[in-house]
Amino acid sequence: MTGLDWPGLMRAGLGRLRLTPGEFWRLTPAELALMLGDPAAASPLNRARLEELARAWPDAGPEPRQETKED
Repeated sequence: MTGLDWPGLMRAGLGRLRLTPGEFWRLTPAELALMLGDPAAASPLNRARLEELARAWPDAGPEPRQETKED
């Protein structure tokens, strides 16, 4: 046994990623893993998380200058 789940990888590549068989077989296992994403990786930053971080770590310093009609 090679340690790779070829049927599972083929389902993911051909089904989920919609690769053609030729595209699938030209990929290295590392390239396929990159395309599928790391399930243990942190999820992308969304607006709610950004706002949470902004509240926890507010910008320090002077308030930004407000533009007026004369500017």
